[in-house]
Amino acid sequence: MTFETWLAFLSIAFIAALSPGPAILLVMTHSLRSGLKKAVFTILGNVTGLFLMSSFSVLGLSALVLSSATAFLVIKVLGACYLFYLGIKTWRNGMAISLDDAPKTVNTKSYYLQGVLVALTNPKAIVFTTALFPQFININEALLPQFSLLVVTLMCCSITCLCGYGYWGVKAFTRSKRLANSKWLPRTFGGTFMGVGVMLALTAQR
Repeated sequence: MTFETWLAFLSIAFIAALSPGPAILLVMTHSLRSGLKKAVFTILGNVTGLFLMSSFSVLGLSALVLSSATAFLVIKVLGACYLFYLGIKTWRNGMAISLDDAPKTVNTKSYYLQGVLVALTNPKAIVFTTALFPQFININEALLPQFSLLVVTLMCCSITCLCGYGYWGVKAFTRSKRLANSKWLPRTFGGTFMGVGVMLALTAQR
């Protein structure tokens, strides 16, 4: 793979990682609730899910999902239901915005698993990895090193953008006492989770 080819992939992967989606929303929610240090476990979980999905793409398993209307529908429904669950939970339980008021004990395992599930139940990510990787592969060269480079690049872009959103979320919202104590903030995040769930459920197979 040439440097120019890798640079083109890096640009596309970074833009995709920067685009708002369920993972970014989840990381910002956990950052506001427990601080960025705890939300790092959410980021690691999401990157783990992204790694698994990329591996499926490499192995051709995601192509099988895309060719099966039933499998695609199952993933859509699971993803939509999980986002609805997160939305309702956030709406009802609220969020600890001030880091001084953040809970001292956080189930980091739960944060990690939530990150994994959000990544694995997003069919758009499956479509992205399946459609993108083949465009940058030279079939006349060894495939494993090329795929490994693309997967690592995609994961690095995701980590960078998620950390950026988590840091920005904490800094932006903790500066405003009125916003920190507002009952509308968790409702906004919760409603957004549910809205994303609706959009995910309506995603048409292409």
